[in-house]
Amino acid sequence: MAVVASAPGKVLVTGGYLVLEKPNAGLVLSTNARFYAIVKPIYEEMKPDSWAWSWTDVKLTSPQLLRESIYKLSLKTQSLQSVSPSQARNPFVEKAVEYCVAAACAKFVDNDNKKALHKLLLQGLDITILGCNEFYSYRSQIEARGLPLTSESLASLPPFSSITFNDEESYGENRKPEVAKTGLGSSAAMTAAVVAALLNYLGVVNLSLLTGEQEQKGSADVDLVHIIAQSAHCIAQGKVGSGFDVSSAVYGSQRYVRFSPEVLSSAQAAKNGIPVQEVIVDILNQKWDHERTKFSLPPLMTLVLGEPGVGGSSTPSMVGAVKKWQKSDPQKSLDTWRKLSQGNSELETQLTMLSKLAAEHWDSYKYIINRCSILTSEQWIHQASEPSQQIIIKALLGARNAMLEIRHHMRLMGEAAGVPIEPDSQTKLLDATMNMEGVLLAGVPGAGGFDAVFAVTLGDSTNNVIKSWSKLDTLALLVREDPRGVALESCDPRTKAITSAVSSVHI
Repeated sequence: MAVVASAPGKVLVTGGYLVLEKPNAGLVLSTNARFYAIVKPIYEEMKPDSWAWSWTDVKLTSPQLLRESIYKLSLKTQSLQSVSPSQARNPFVEKAVEYCVAAACAKFVDNDNKKALHKLLLQGLDITILGCNEFYSYRSQIEARGLPLTSESLASLPPFSSITFNDEESYGENRKPEVAKTGLGSSAAMTAAVVAALLNYLGVVNLSLLTGEQEQKGSADVDLVHIIAQSAHCIAQGKVGSGFDVSSAVYGSQRYVRFSPEVLSSAQAAKNGIPVQEVIVDILNQKWDHERTKFSLPPLMTLVLGEPGVGGSSTPSMVGAVKKWQKSDPQKSLDTWRKLSQGNSELETQLTMLSKLAAEHWDSYKYIINRCSILTSEQWIHQASEPSQQIIIKALLGARNAMLEIRHHMRLMGEAAGVPIEPDSQTKLLDATMNMEGVLLAGVPGAGGFDAVFAVTLGDSTNNVIKSWSKLDTLALLVREDPRGVALESCDPRTKAITSAVSSVHI
C-alpha cells in the first residue's frame, strides 16, 4: 500500500539573516507549491529466505531529473550504502531514510511491533519524489518555445515537468550542473515530505487523523515529523541552519524563532562513528525550544512571486559573508541588526493589526482594501471618511513604511558585507512594484539575492501587477500563500489532471 505525503515551499517575508539568532523572529508564509513523496514496498511478496537478510533494498526515483538511485540499508545499523558509486547522491533523502528507520526502531520496543517493522523493511523501500513546477525555473523553456513570459505560459507546461540543468561547462569540468531554482526551499519541503511519508508508512505516526487546526497547532505525530526532518535536513546540509524552512514545510505559515543549535550536537558528532540509533534517541530526548505562533496574511491580500530571470543565489555563501562582516565590524553590524529587528517587528505589528481590524470592522476593512487596490499608495490617505477607515489606512501605510525601512537596512548590510542582498536590478524592480496600484509590500525574500521577488497585493490588483511585471521582463509564478503544512495525500499527484498550484490560481 503506497503512502503519499506532501509539504509546502516557503517565502520568508521578514527575518532574513536575523532569524539565525535567537530571539529574533521571522515571518514565513507557506505556499501552494508542494513537494510530494510516495513510499511503497519494492517487493509485494516477501522472499522465503529474506528473514536471514541483514540488508534490505532502497530505491529512490526522481522522475523530473530522470534519476534512479539504488541503495542497501543495513537492518542492524540503519545506515544506507549506495550500490553504484557513480550515481548522483541526494543527501537529504539519504539522511531522511536513515533517521526515519532509526526512529521506528527506537519507538517500537515490543516484539509484535518489531516483527511488523522488520517484515515491512524486508520488502524494501521504493521512494519517489516530485516537486511542483514552481520550485524550479522554467523561464528558459518558455523562451525556447517562443511563448510570452506570462503566468499562462507557465500554466501550459505539464505538471512535474522535467528539469533542465544550467549549462555550467564554462566553469570547468569539476563543477556539477545546478538546477535553476526559484528559492522556495525545495530541499526542506522534499525532506519534510519524505519524512512524513516514511514515518507514516512505517507506522510510527498516523497523519491521516490531522485536521486543519491540528496541523497549525501540531500534534505529537507532527512534532515527531518536525524533529526528524529538521535533524536530517541540517546534517545533510552540513550545518545547523535556522530551520524556518523545515518548520514551515511541516507546520505551515507561522511566526518562527529558531531552536538552540545544541539539540543537534550528537548528530553533528555522529561523524565520529556514533550509531544512527543512538543519535536519534538523543535527538528525540532533547528539548526542542523553537517558538512557533500562528501567522498568515490578513484577508483580501495576495502573495505574488516574480522571477526576474537573473538566476538563483547561493544562500550559504551569502550568509557566510554577512557573518564575516559581523565579526569584522561588530559595532556597525549590531546597529544595523537592531534597526532591521525594529523594522521586522513593526511590519509584524501592522499586519497583525490589519487582521484584527478585518475581524472587528469587516465592512470598513473591505471597503478600504478595495478602494486602495485601484490606487497608488500616495492616494490611499484620502480614501477614509470615518475613524475605523482611518485606522485601517494608517496600518496599511505603517506596513509599507516598515517594509521600506527593512529594505533600506538590508541593502546597507549587503553593501557592507560585499554581497548582493538587494542587487541594483532587484531594487529597480521592487521600487517599480511598490509604485504600482494596489501593492502593499514588495521585497526580496529570505537571504535576498537574485532569487524570485515577492509582492503583497490588495484586493483584485494582482492581475495588473502580473501584467506590469511581464513588461519588466519578470515572470509571475503560480505561487500563492497556503497556510497548510505537511499532509497525507489520497493518491499519486501525477494522476491528477492538473497540479493543485495551477488549479488554485485564477489567471
